[in-house]
Amino acid sequence: METKTFNEIPEKYQITELVHQNKFLVGGQLKPWTGKTTEVYSTISSTEDYKPTLLGSIPYMSEPEADEALEAAAKAFDKGKGLWPTMKVADRVACMEKFVKQMETKREEVVKLLMWEIGKNLPDSEKEFDRTVEYIYDTIEDYKQLDRDSANFKKRDGIYAHIRRGPLGIVLCLGPYNYPLNETFALLIPALIMGNTAIFKPAKHGVLLITPLLEAFRNSFPKGVVNIVYGRGREVAAPIMKSGRVDVLALIGNSKSAVALQDQHPHKNRLRLVLGLEAKNPAIVLRDADLDLAINECIAGTLSFNGQRCTALKLVYVHEDIIEEFNKRFSKRVDELKFGNPWEDGAKLTPLPEPEKPNYIQELIEDAKAHGATVVNGKGGKITDNYIFPAVLYPVNKEMRVFNEEQFGPVIPIVPFKNIDEPLDDIANSNYGQQVSLFGADIRTLAPLIDTLVNLVCRVNLNSSCQRGPDVYPFTGRKDSAVGTLSVHDALRSFSIRTFVASKDNDYNNRILNDLLGSKASNFVSTDYIL
Repeated sequence: METKTFNEIPEKYQITELVHQNKFLVGGQLKPWTGKTTEVYSTISSTEDYKPTLLGSIPYMSEPEADEALEAAAKAFDKGKGLWPTMKVADRVACMEKFVKQMETKREEVVKLLMWEIGKNLPDSEKEFDRTVEYIYDTIEDYKQLDRDSANFKKRDGIYAHIRRGPLGIVLCLGPYNYPLNETFALLIPALIMGNTAIFKPAKHGVLLITPLLEAFRNSFPKGVVNIVYGRGREVAAPIMKSGRVDVLALIGNSKSAVALQDQHPHKNRLRLVLGLEAKNPAIVLRDADLDLAINECIAGTLSFNGQRCTALKLVYVHEDIIEEFNKRFSKRVDELKFGNPWEDGAKLTPLPEPEKPNYIQELIEDAKAHGATVVNGKGGKITDNYIFPAVLYPVNKEMRVFNEEQFGPVIPIVPFKNIDEPLDDIANSNYGQQVSLFGADIRTLAPLIDTLVNLVCRVNLNSSCQRGPDVYPFTGRKDSAVGTLSVHDALRSFSIRTFVASKDNDYNNRILNDLLGSKASNFVSTDYIL
C-alpha cells in the first residue's frame, strides 16, 4: 500500500489544472460566485510522502443562495402554469435528449473526477457514467410509452376520463457520495421529465464531477427548471425545507438526515418522499452451497467499491458445518485482492474518500476483538493514511458494533449459524429490509426460505450478490431502508401523480372535447402518439 508519486500517475489521469467551481446554476443562469469557498481534496496522494491532493474548490453557500434557488424553482413551476409543467411531452423529451447528448461529450472529464474524488476504480467509474447515460435513454423511452398508454379516453357510468400523470411541484434532490452521478441522476432525471422543477445539492464527496455538466443543464432546460446549490445540508437544504414550499424530498443517503429534513417541513402531509437509505444486507450460505460460487459472489458483494454501497453484503451468515472451509478459502481470496490507485490495472481495493473512515473501521475491528472475534485473514486491519485493508472477522455476535452498524467500508463480519431460524430472526428484527443473498442448491430447503425472505426484504438474490441493477428492475426496501421505488418504470410514478379531465357524456361536452383535440390547443388533452 505504498504511495505513488505524481510522475508514476499516467499522464491522462494527472491533475494538471484545479477545478474551481466559481459559478452556480440558478434561474437558467450560470452566476459567478465570489463568496466563501471550500477546498476539495482527494485522499489519493500524488507526492512521495503522503499528502491529500487538492482538486479545486466549490462555493460555500448558505440561506440567501438557498432562497434564491427555491424562488427560481417556484417561478419555473409558477403554481402549475409554468412553461415546463405545462409543456408537451414531446418537447420535454426533446430537452432531455439534448441534455444527454451534451452529457455524453463529458465522459472523460467526469470519469477522471470520479476516480480522484471518491476513489472508484477506472472500470467502475466508466461503468457508472455509461450506466447513467443508458438510464436517461431508458427513462425517455419509458416516459414515451407512459404517454402512449394514456393517449386515450376511458368511459364509465356515462363519464369520459382522460387520465395522465402530472408533476408534483418542487423537488429537493440530494444524492450520495458513493454513486454521485448514477444514483443522483436516478432521482433527478425522472423528477425533471415528469414536469417537476428541482433544486439539486451535490454530495459532500463527488461534487466537482458535476462541474462539466453545468452548461448542459443550462442549455437544455427552461430557466429555473434545474437549480444547483453547494454547501452543507444544514445551511442550504434546511432553510429550503423550512419554507414549506418543497413538494418532494428526493434523497439517497442516511435515514437520520432524511428524518432531520422531514422534521424541518411545516406541512408533512404535503411532502412526498422518495428515499433510498441504509441497509444491512446479509448473505446466507447454506451447508449445500457451491463454495466456489458463494465465495466469488461474497467477495464481490462485500468488497466492490470497498463495501461502500447500500447494496453491499454487510453480514455473512455461514452454516457451521462448512464455516471452517469457507473462512479459509474466503480469507485467502480477500488477501489476494490488489490495493492500488483507481487507474491501476486490476485494482479492486482503492483509497477511501472519507479521511476519517479508516479509523472508524479500525474501531469496529477493535470492538469486535474485545467481544471475542478474531481477524482471520493475514492482511486484515493493516492501516495507512487513506485505507484500511479488509478485515474478515469471525465469529461475530450481536454484542458487536459491526453486527449492528452499517459499516459502509472494508470490514466483513462472518456469523456462524446452526439453525436457519437464527439468521431469519435477525433479518426480521433488523431495522432494515433491502435485500438478501441466499446460497444453496436443495429446492426443498430453498423454497420455504424464499417464501419467507420475500416478506422480509424486497429482493432475494439466489446464488448471487446483492445489487441495484439492472435499472429496469424495482429498487426499494422495507422499514428504514427506503421510501418509494426507484427503477426506470417506477421512478416516473414516484415523481408524479395521476390526474385527469372528466366530462359527462353529452353532446355539449363531446363537441368541446372534439374541438380541444382537433385544435391541439391543450398539451394535456391530447391523443397524439409519440413515436
